[in-house]
Amino acid sequence: MRYISTRGQTAPQSFADILLAGLAPDGGLFLPESWPQIPAEEIFGFAGKRYAGVAFAILKRFTGDSFTDAELREDIEAAYSDFDAPDIAPLVEIGKGKYLLELFHGPTLAFKDIAMQVLGRLFARALAKEGGKATVVAATSGDTGSAAIAALGGLPNIDVFVMHPKGRVSEVQRRQMTTAPFDNVHNIALEGSFDDAQTVVKQLFADKAFANRAHLTAVNSINFARIAAQAVYYFTAAVKLEKPATFVVPTGNFGDVFAGEAAMRMGLPAHKLVVATNANDIVARALNEGVYESDTVLPTLSPSMDIQVSSNFERALFEASGRDADWVRGAMDTFAAKRSITLPGELRLKLRARYDAGRADDAETLDLMARTFRATGRTVDPHTAVALRVAEKLDARLEDPIVILSTAHPAKFPDAVAQATGQKVPLPRRLAALYDGVERVTVLPHDLAAVRVFIEERLRPA
Repeated sequence: MRYISTRGQTAPQSFADILLAGLAPDGGLFLPESWPQIPAEEIFGFAGKRYAGVAFAILKRFTGDSFTDAELREDIEAAYSDFDAPDIAPLVEIGKGKYLLELFHGPTLAFKDIAMQVLGRLFARALAKEGGKATVVAATSGDTGSAAIAALGGLPNIDVFVMHPKGRVSEVQRRQMTTAPFDNVHNIALEGSFDDAQTVVKQLFADKAFANRAHLTAVNSINFARIAAQAVYYFTAAVKLEKPATFVVPTGNFGDVFAGEAAMRMGLPAHKLVVATNANDIVARALNEGVYESDTVLPTLSPSMDIQVSSNFERALFEASGRDADWVRGAMDTFAAKRSITLPGELRLKLRARYDAGRADDAETLDLMARTFRATGRTVDPHTAVALRVAEKLDARLEDPIVILSTAHPAKFPDAVAQATGQKVPLPRRLAALYDGVERVTVLPHDLAAVRVFIEERLRPA
């Protein structure tokens, strides 16, 4: 199994190479040269299997000879040993033909754990084999940072720098990052939006001298290993239902919903993927109107989706264009310069054959949270509420069964829950000590040079 860049100017790489690199040297995103295929009988055979077993069956198709079967099994088993739900991603019926796929039972109570716990272990193993060191730089809109810290904190030969947009994550999300006790973890509160933080990360990678000197790598969803690991729960949900489903996915950086496309390209039967956005609806506008155009990032009650540049959308464009790397490279260059591209008609039709899209603003989010609580006694977080509201809006267009990805525990957003329901969410055991911990965070301006200096001053010798 080899991997190519969406921009076509990087030589094919092994899984271990792309795991440690994150972003392709030409600025593109890695994808497999061809999608591995899983026969229908094997997919049906996943029914009743442990989640870790299904994960192994899927991930071994991507890892090639980078890891032995024994190494991969060991890391997957360890990754899922500390989840609160035995089946890792429970599927809960909430109405006729409608289900929540609960993805928040891991160490940081967000869906990022399901992939990050695997990635962190494989990352450390690959690094040990190479005998090197790495500097992980992650931009986060709320949950990736804490998941990366939980996976990589305290590991040898790895320095972790996490940037979150100052004042634009929930207090629980912030404290999950800033109270981490690990010496190799450094938190940056960047003045600006998530898009600003993501831009700084890309600029750091583009500075080849710095990137090489610091052994820079990324673990957010631009790293394909995250996509591969997230594809697993699409398979486990589908086999539990024993029929194709429509998946509604709260969407920010487009990684979680693209994992659904990856699963479909591997053979998973599904009706459609629904992109659910909040007021920061760049992808919904692109799919519905044909123009991918960034706007000002608006702070919302669903902060992990407060993104106006969805990096992983490039992967979907690459596939929909027939893997035309020249077109993708030109389109991304145009977008970088003008912050807008018009999608060709045929490409948009291919995207719309796979994706539907909708948006829900804060008022709709609060209303949905309140109605859900009154009707069922169930509390949902605002990101899940956005997806539920979009599913409600598009109901006439969606085929049953409908699976809504529930991406975070409501206790991570207590203010939004209280505003919607008047209720206080009991603090899970994993969050009990957050408010006692000492926060360690440095506020920096949205300035590449300032971030680069901060990182260089804190890098530990190999």
